Formats: sequence, structure tokens, C-alpha cells
Amino acid sequence: MQKLKSLYIEQLKKSIMDTLNQNVADSLINPDSTEEQSQPEWFNHFWFGNALTMCSLKRLNNVQFCLENCLQENIPGDFIECGVWRGGVAILMRGILAAHGVTDRRVWAADSFQGLPSPPQDSIDQKMYNFEKVIEANRFAVSLETVKSNFARYDLLDDGVQFLPGWFHETLPKVQIDKLAVLRLDGDYYESTMDTLIHLYPKLSIGGYIIIDDWGLDQICGEKQAVIEYRQNHRITDQIIDIDYHSAYWQKTTF
Repeated sequence: MQKLKSLYIEQLKKSIMDTLNQNVADSLINPDSTEEQSQPEWFNHFWFGNALTMCSLKRLNNVQFCLENCLQENIPGDFIECGVWRGGVAILMRGILAAHGVTDRRVWAADSFQGLPSPPQDSIDQKMYNFEKVIEANRFAVSLETVKSNFARYDLLDDGVQFLPGWFHETLPKVQIDKLAVLRLDGDYYESTMDTLIHLYPKLSIGGYIIIDDWGLDQICGEKQAVIEYRQNHRITDQIIDIDYHSAYWQKTTF
């Protein structure tokens, strides 16, 4: 049975990356640098192709590790991704729960479903907002109906997934979540990240994980700056672990 669970999850990761039925170079699946990720072939496969995630396989493996460790160690709480794009990572989260037969936790998918908002003038986030490829990708706007359809294609659109459409500063203060086991941040901007941390990090259980998707992109967006400031302000000293050049995470050990 364990082998079947693992096989399902591996196939799910390949499918959302759109590598299941075609040979894709490892430099696309697991780029080693921003420069390697910035090749036309990468954009064509992920942003302008059929993949449901922008994540490398290393980052998807990290999501799987964090979720399965929380299940194994009985860390209480739901799982949430803030910034879901086409829904790939949230689909993986829901699929992992399904594979393990877990019915008492939910996956939350928080997103504007309208793409990136216009950032403050003279902020670092303007570099992301005005990046040529981001504009070409409609500033990551994917409708809620499209994301729900993507879940449905995997037979994972059910009460186990909850959607939070809207800007984070409007939705996260009111969300009815008691505890979180995994908090994944992919809001890109300084303000979006800070809103997420302020309203959700206190709900992260001891032993749970926080994943920072754009940790390595501090030259074009403010996500890392917000995380550093929040950690300093709240005296968080848990070790930050690199996933790859792009992302990082840590396990919460103290309130």
C-alpha cells in the first residue's frame, strides 16, 4: 500500500509539472540558478505551457516532505498556500492528503485570482510587476474557475479544499482557520508576504513548517525582506534551510 501511495504522489508531481508524458531536460525541472531558469525554454514550458506549477521538482519534494512529516508526527492543523497561480502545489497538497486517507484536515488556496496588484511606487516589487515576461504572462492572473477546473481534472475538488479569493489583507484577517501545520508563502510582494505572516504565522503549530517560495529572488521582489523583518520583530531564530537557489523553509519550534 505504501508503494502505491508513493507511486501516486510521484505521478501527481510529474503531471502538474507537465513532465509525465514527455522528456524534459533536468535543467528545466531543477534549474541551478536564476540564470538557468531564465532561459526561453523554461518560460515556454512553465509560464506559457501546460504546467500547473512554476516549482522545481526539489520544491515539490519539499512540499511533500513537510506535509508527510506533519502527518507522521501528528502536528495539528490544515495546510495553506498563499499565492496559488494555476493551483499545482495546492493540488499536490490535496493529493497527498487523499493518498494517505486523511479526512480531518483541509487544504486552503488563497489568491486574488486576479494576478499581481500594482505595487507601491519606488518599491522593489515594481521590478517583478514590470518584468517583461510577467507582463506577457498576464501578471499571473488565473481565474478561480480555472483553478477549480484544474482540481476537478484530478478528482480533487471537494470539501477537502477551501478557496480564499481576494487580496490577502482583506481575506486573511477573517479566515476561519484555528491551526496550520504547513504555511506556504508565494505572494511575491513585501506587503503580501507581511500580511500573510501577521495573520497566519501565529496559527502555525509548533513542529509545523513555513515555506518561503521567493526567498532567493530578493533582487526583484520583497518577499525575503518581509520575512527577515518579521523574524527580527518577533525574535524568531529557527534555522532557515535552503531548498534550492529559489526557495527556503524552516520548522517552527517556539511561539
